[in-house]
Amino acid sequence: MKKHFERAMRMLGAVAIAAALGATAHADVTDFAPGGFALTETAHIAAPRDKVYAALIEPSHWWSSAHSFSGNAANFTFDARAGGCWCETLPNGGSVDFMTVVYAAPGDTLRLKGAIGPFQAFAVDGVMTWTLKDSGQGTDLTLTYLIGGYMNGGFESISKVADGVLAAQVLRLQHFVETGSPDPKS
Repeated sequence: MKKHFERAMRMLGAVAIAAALGATAHADVTDFAPGGFALTETAHIAAPRDKVYAALIEPSHWWSSAHSFSGNAANFTFDARAGGCWCETLPNGGSVDFMTVVYAAPGDTLRLKGAIGPFQAFAVDGVMTWTLKDSGQGTDLTLTYLIGGYMNGGFESISKVADGVLAAQVLRLQHFVETGSPDPKS
């Protein structure tokens, strides 16, 4: 678990760099309580909703490998229908269920349920909702992640780390859709 926190801290640095370069994403811990928290990440993406949605359901193309269990986001699979799995293949026949799709309205909304990353080691559950809205010549994307339950030591410090990690993923998705590369430095 320490490895995931260290990776998260490295990604926070990437978020700071992207912000300094003028990225258009916005991130916030929008609510906090002893038993959980809510995050909201937003970005304006210069592309139509169908293109954004098509990229969204291919996280192997834009999610950071540093935030995978195998160290390689290419090992992700995503079945974008109710009951579908955002899964990861691990060596020696292993696998990880990142989240399960509970609602899929192509081009509009994608909702998943589960505890991602280090949260899987605790008695918590979460709901991640991606919404897409037409805006000018592009799409306004909003990601919300609501998570609650029991976690040793509470949620306060990890909420900020999770916010940074998810903000970085939204920036990577935005950059991938707009340029074909998820790396904001390219």
